[in-house]
Amino acid sequence: MTQPNQTIPQPRNPVALFAEDTRPNSIARIGRQPIALAAITLLVILAGAASIALWRSYTGAAPELDRVVAARQFQARAVQVASEQLVEKTRGLEVSQQESIDQLQVVQDQLQALRRQLAAQQADSKRLSDQVSALSEAVDSLRQSFASAQASESSPPAARNRSIRTRAVRYQKRTKSNS
Repeated sequence: MTQPNQTIPQPRNPVALFAEDTRPNSIARIGRQPIALAAITLLVILAGAASIALWRSYTGAAPELDRVVAARQFQARAVQVASEQLVEKTRGLEVSQQESIDQLQVVQDQLQALRRQLAAQQADSKRLSDQVSALSEAVDSLRQSFASAQASESSPPAARNRSIRTRAVRYQKRTKSNS
């Protein structure tokens, strides 16, 4: 089984096929003149850029400058808002600090009043303690004088009672002896 010599068709290069296209309006014609196409594209781009530049210079408005100005204005507003908030917070702190100072002053005044009252109470307490001591000494001296007065009163009646007894005893002796 031998087969006759058949040639296997070789795949053709697609670029080669593209280049071999012979149709008059084909892409192959464009492929043959790429420099002209690039030049036309470049001219269209340059014309567009030139028209944009002319339009910006004619209107006097440059969006980049407007954006920069808008960004700076936004930053300025942000800084102004932040500074206003800072001022408000500072005022709030000043008010609360002044309130704290006022409260502290009231507490200090109350403390001074309490110290004065304590000093007055201590002075009264000392004065009353001195008076109690003086009264205790007076009571002790009264007790001593009363005790000495009782001792002096009890001695004479005892002596008087003795003298009465001795008289009575003498009288009884006499009456017994007389009887």
